[in-house]
Amino acid sequence: MSDILTIADLKDLARRRVPKMFFDYADSGAWTESTYRANEEDFGKIKFRQRVLVDMSNRSLESTMIGEKVAMPVALAPTGLTGMQHADGEMLAAQAAEEFGVPFTLSTMSICSIEDVASVTKKPFWFQLYVLRDKDFVLNLIDRAKAAKCSALVLTLDLQILGQRHKDIRNGLSAPPKMTLANIVDIAMRPRWLMGIAATPRRTFRNIVGHAKGVGDVSSLGSWTNEQFDPQLSWKDVAWIKERWGGKLILKGILDKEDALMAVETGADAIVVSNHGGRQLDGASSSIMALEEIADAVGDKIEVHMDGGIRSGQDVLKALCLGAKGTYIGRPFLYGLGAMGKEGVTLALEIIRKEMDITLALCGKRLVTDMGKDQLRR
Repeated sequence: MSDILTIADLKDLARRRVPKMFFDYADSGAWTESTYRANEEDFGKIKFRQRVLVDMSNRSLESTMIGEKVAMPVALAPTGLTGMQHADGEMLAAQAAEEFGVPFTLSTMSICSIEDVASVTKKPFWFQLYVLRDKDFVLNLIDRAKAAKCSALVLTLDLQILGQRHKDIRNGLSAPPKMTLANIVDIAMRPRWLMGIAATPRRTFRNIVGHAKGVGDVSSLGSWTNEQFDPQLSWKDVAWIKERWGGKLILKGILDKEDALMAVETGADAIVVSNHGGRQLDGASSSIMALEEIADAVGDKIEVHMDGGIRSGQDVLKALCLGAKGTYIGRPFLYGLGAMGKEGVTLALEIIRKEMDITLALCGKRLVTDMGKDQLRR
């Protein structure tokens, strides 16, 4: 669509096409949403140095993330309920990412299962793990990810306790949605979404239902989930997860340099500087403002990635300048998915790639891997 030029354009279209309950789930933060807003707004405080009369030919955005070649240093972040933004959403997003040449990360709390995504992809994807109280279930998840030949495990550290998101409470969030009068009216106004969901059997958390003890159907899922987040999760748990997994391990949810240095000691392959999209501790630092200090603290001891607030290719480049080796986008690809399905995910990636390429040139660089602190106006 020629009139969609930015991630914000995709967001506007998704708002019209996705039921309010699920659009709000993707587009919300904890409490006052101050950290959610800061994630995006703080990128605007960082300025580039524009350079002229330098050779801008033969530019390349290619790079690597944890040793894997990527078309650009951008991965699709793990996002829950992706399949409620659009029918079979995780499967479509994974295909789009694979065709584009960037990593896709499947969430534990996905609608499509590990096996669903593996069935429609040819290259390995990444799997994000929540450590829950039911350790047998967690071990089974790890084994299922190994069986699907996932090439990295992304262990989320910052969800021992669920942050309160007011929109989700007010909307009565559930998957599938409860058929209240308000929900029926809202969904009826979005026939494109409804027809897609009606045509697929994937409407609940398929990584969980039928796999976790005591969860045989949707009716038993809610109470199980509420009881499962583990407040006792600690650094010692990383060791047994790493041993059971045996492959590349990424630790997601680091926002403090002391935690980053502890993460180095675990032997993980990478950390993700992240505040969970502003969905956990409202009032915490934005990810981009925490990035430089963390990257400087760990140096080359561990690969540093960043997520939170990225809405453009320029944001990606700013993160790279401040020490990130790779970045993740969550909401941008969800907006694309909700707006236009697989085509929308591809379009979101294309928008970011074009913005990166033009900005790279105007900063006087040809290789994305050459971007550093010297390219920013301090």
